[in-house]
Amino acid sequence: MAVDETLREQVRDRYAEAARTAKAGEYAEADDCCGGGGCCAPSGPQQVTIFGSGLYDGTQVSGLPETAVLASLGCGNPTAVADLHEGDRVLDLGSGGGIDVLLSAKRVGPTGFAYGVDMTDEMLELARANAAQAGATNVEFRKGTIEDLPFDDASVDVVISNCVINLSTDKPAVLAEMFRVLAPGGRVGVSDVVAEDHVTPEQRAERGSYVGCIAGALSRQEYLDGLAAVGFVDAEVTFTHETAPEMHGAIVKATKPREG
Repeated sequence: MAVDETLREQVRDRYAEAARTAKAGEYAEADDCCGGGGCCAPSGPQQVTIFGSGLYDGTQVSGLPETAVLASLGCGNPTAVADLHEGDRVLDLGSGGGIDVLLSAKRVGPTGFAYGVDMTDEMLELARANAAQAGATNVEFRKGTIEDLPFDDASVDVVISNCVINLSTDKPAVLAEMFRVLAPGGRVGVSDVVAEDHVTPEQRAERGSYVGCIAGALSRQEYLDGLAAVGFVDAEVTFTHETAPEMHGAIVKATKPREG
């Protein structure tokens, strides 16, 4: 437990600093970033964005507060892959500066609602300020951990997350909480870092730090097994881009069965 709490505090400190950096008008870069609004890795003569706001289409973020974009440290764009509809209730795990909550709020419209949960006071303050600046009225940010969500059973229709589940030291609890808060028929649309199945936990730790979203990643099969263990069906993990050798940004989808 002492190790888990130490890691959690390291994550909290890292993202508190990211919030302060974004508030100061600079990109909140993750470990080993190349800068310019996203972490990059070389791919032949060019660089490929693997983390950060560079993974969003420019037209998507053009109307958002600058600090919401600056604070983005994700490994994908869950709002582009989540199955969102008018009237949906959406929950973003580890919502940070609020970029995915604000994008979701636009997609679900005035009859829907977008929630964010984060454990970092600095990020919550930034997200609430961004929502106010954006004039978003169908959003709410709550303080809490993703292992113990401050939401009622069956209270949301879609759970999204952007490169946060890998940071948890109790991933079975996170997956169980996702299942609990989803209404029957609810969907998961998550972006996360995922290892190839043959890469051991020790090898993952060699490829990057825990707070850098590498060492704590699940393998593809571990993700699928974990989702199935708590009751999800139709789970799939699709690799999108390499974040470290034999580790990838990935889209994770699953569904909570309907009653009966």
